[in-house]
Amino acid sequence: MSEPEHLDTVRKFVAQEVLGRETHLDSLADAPLALYERFAETGLMNWWVPEEHGGLGLGLEDSVRIVSELAYGDAGVAFTLFLPILTTSMVSWYGSAELKEKLLDPLVAHRGFCATLGSEHEAGSELAKISTVVRRDGEGLVLDGTKAFSTSTDFAQFLVVIARSAENPTRYLAVAVERDAPGLRIDKRWDVIGLRASATYQVSFSDCHVPAGNALDGHGLRLLEIGLNASRILIAATALGVARRIRDLCMEYAKTKSLKGAPLVNDAVFAGRLGQFEMQIEVMANQCLAAARTYDATAARPDAARTLLRQGAQKSALTAKMFCGQTAWQIASTASEMFGGIGYTHDVPIGKLLRDVRHASIIEGGDDVLRDLVFHRFVVPTAKRT
Repeated sequence: MSEPEHLDTVRKFVAQEVLGRETHLDSLADAPLALYERFAETGLMNWWVPEEHGGLGLGLEDSVRIVSELAYGDAGVAFTLFLPILTTSMVSWYGSAELKEKLLDPLVAHRGFCATLGSEHEAGSELAKISTVVRRDGEGLVLDGTKAFSTSTDFAQFLVVIARSAENPTRYLAVAVERDAPGLRIDKRWDVIGLRASATYQVSFSDCHVPAGNALDGHGLRLLEIGLNASRILIAATALGVARRIRDLCMEYAKTKSLKGAPLVNDAVFAGRLGQFEMQIEVMANQCLAAARTYDATAARPDAARTLLRQGAQKSALTAKMFCGQTAWQIASTASEMFGGIGYTHDVPIGKLLRDVRHASIIEGGDDVLRDLVFHRFVVPTAKRT
């Protein structure tokens, strides 16, 4: 069976717009990069948004393949282009018909971005401790607080903000906020170590008013957990793409590097390491695709929204992110040693790839956080779970 046309389109985009531009993409240039507009010209922007809102409606299995190809070129580019799936999936599942039309249709039509704001400095991984609050004011809602890390916020068309109810501190809401809402302020852009083709911000809300209909239906923390399923799988796919790029760079280097009078590619130790890489990459790919199929199967159910509320975090999404992040980091670390001293310079991209791939074990729940979640959700017997 031939590969889908959209995958060939992505590969051509990466070859023409991304590969060979490591210095620029690693420079923390002004956001958003012009290449995102050129990606939009391919017709693939927000490729997962349902067809009824103007999108292509591609599933997560297709998305894994697309993101792996994008990340082969640059992980920050991949991250920026797929991360809106976290926001749009929450709106698609739990927004009112009016809200979906108001937000998703223009997002596709204008080939734009959106963002999710959950994390806070003091709360860290304990999102139940977030201090951003939302209160009712007549026919609307008002938000106050500061969010620590949110990618693409400054140029997003809308945001989904996770906040604690001022009236009931045990209740949390997910509230859509349009970028031009009064009271929304970009505090700063973070100078990140990797993924520098993306742009991540600290954001504050002060007496920020939005319509009451902008609240999604359901417990805000649960909705965030559901949204993270798709983006965590695609973070794993990003790690896969980086690992594939590292493998190929090692092969290119080995063809020109001599060891004991013979090409490095003929060395048994080198061959063994590349064989190990290939095995790991194959398992990563299978894990990503299996997790995506699980997600797609749930999404295809007529009661998908209710099923996702019951499931929350999917085990396959958690384990794919953990496994692929850890494995890609191991591959990148080993490869940096294989390049010797030159691997510790900016003359070859291996150092950038090492920094970029580290995000997979940090963003959207560090590995220790996810290990604890897997333990309490899927290891502890059901009758003893809290």
